[in-house]
Amino acid sequence: MNLFKKISIIFVCLNGLLFFNIAHAKAQYSHCEASYQYAWCTLNNGIMEYRNDDKTRIDCLTKTHAVEFDFAKKWAESVGQALYYSAVTGKRAKVVLIINQPREMMYLKRVEKLAKIYDFDFEYVTNAILKLDKDGRCSYCKCKCR
Repeated sequence: MNLFKKISIIFVCLNGLLFFNIAHAKAQYSHCEASYQYAWCTLNNGIMEYRNDDKTRIDCLTKTHAVEFDFAKKWAESVGQALYYSAVTGKRAKVVLIINQPREMMYLKRVEKLAKIYDFDFEYVTNAILKLDKDGRCSYCKCKCR
């Protein structure tokens, strides 16, 4: 088999694996990240999707915090973004992890460890913040549960 065919087969396999992982990740959550942002940001009088001069967007900007939301498995990404948004705005960094299963608390422990070193705030939310109706739908109009 020539090199071009080998590379093509590897490329097709990797793309298939990537597609499967993305589809699986999206399928495992009943509500989108923005649903949690909306609920939390509303409760905390924040501005959702605040746009910085450099075109980056803060999930929620409050009077005191630049807040980044993410599902628990993306804990490391949320820390980096929160710290960057803090530097850009001069507000305190905050990470809000979305926890859907008890075993995901291990990710919160990782964030807690970094929060002690880099001096930022953190918390977690669950589906409880969404105040779901009897059909399991949240109030955020753009959520995939609708």
